[in-house]
Amino acid sequence: MKKHSILFSMLLAATISHAQSPTPGKAEVLDAIKGCTAYATNVLLDESGKSRCDYNMIKGKWYPYEEPWHTGQIILGLLDAYKITKDTQALDAARKAGDWWIGLEIKNNPALKGMVGATHGDEIGNDQIVFATVSDGTPGIFELTRVTGDQRYARVASNAARWMMENMYYPEKGVCYDLADLKTGEVLKENSPFYKNKKEQTLDDVSRPNTEGSPFKDAYEFTQDKRFKEAHILLCNSLIEKQDKDGIWMRYMPNHSEVSSFHPRFNLWYAESLLEAYEMTKDKKYLEAAARTARTYAKAQKGDGTLFYDNYTDGKPSDKGSVCGSAVAFAGILWIRLAGYGYNEFNPNYERSLEWIIKNRYTANHPDPNLRGGVINTRMRMKKGQIWLTQRDVGTSFGLRFLAAYYNLKFKQL
Repeated sequence: MKKHSILFSMLLAATISHAQSPTPGKAEVLDAIKGCTAYATNVLLDESGKSRCDYNMIKGKWYPYEEPWHTGQIILGLLDAYKITKDTQALDAARKAGDWWIGLEIKNNPALKGMVGATHGDEIGNDQIVFATVSDGTPGIFELTRVTGDQRYARVASNAARWMMENMYYPEKGVCYDLADLKTGEVLKENSPFYKNKKEQTLDDVSRPNTEGSPFKDAYEFTQDKRFKEAHILLCNSLIEKQDKDGIWMRYMPNHSEVSSFHPRFNLWYAESLLEAYEMTKDKKYLEAAARTARTYAKAQKGDGTLFYDNYTDGKPSDKGSVCGSAVAFAGILWIRLAGYGYNEFNPNYERSLEWIIKNRYTANHPDPNLRGGVINTRMRMKKGQIWLTQRDVGTSFGLRFLAAYYNLKFKQL
């Protein structure tokens, strides 16, 4: 039996089995928001407030993975839900997670003053701060200040953005370097541990436009420092220049040009930042670039709404070994926003995303309490000759964001 057949058999037993209406209504969407909120609040965040990240379903054990950005996304999802449900538990959990996040602020190292110790973990360990590990978490941190009025959160995130702008930003090339040493503050400009087996590394190996999470845009709105705005626009212009014909950025990891595969979320981050550039400038070139990305993901989406982890630009079918609920949700967020700008071609896609998210959650009475209520987001790999099958937190954090966006689109005025 093929590996993805085994996986689907497992998932079939885990997902909601009762019949759903063709178009989920307000009650169903609200119920899903509440269920995902409970899961994020009671399961995904640990006692310190940070995300548990990856749950190995074979071992029955949680494993950390880029905790700062995973935690920041849970915060954002909880806040989006809170604005709809007014569930104070969601707000309290978001605050606790935010306190953990700003606790990463580096105070005793002059070389890194103002930065946060957002290390990658996993394959490159905890010696390097990664730009995207910071930036992907910042939307939730800035939103926490907007919702609560507590300036501490946005202040810490803005200070980190300033350190990155002053030390990792390379405007002449339209990129930001990816990594900085946690002890010395040295920015890695020639060799990246992500390419440790590659002897000859180029600028594309050690840097990217790095607009994921739009930290410079949010820092500008909080501080009114125009340098942040200029940096966000410059980097988004660089995105357009470097965008491939398929609307993605194949030259950058975690896309893999050698096999024509593109990452399920990475390009969506960039497209989302382009929409933020449009909001700043009203220049439609940013909308068009984001729409090119959205069309590639619309093409990858299956008729039932599914998006898999590994998809290809050369015509190969998607690898069905890993089901990526976070991509279903994140693409849905992008499709909803573009539809709001007049791109109605994406309406069927975000409706498919809704039906998929509603149907593909672990039941509230699932025998494993580590899964109850979460949006399916699996990742299957091999590690040391052993199957490594994980359920990832990002399915639920992005799922909350999408469900809230859909609710606000369809039901807010009802």
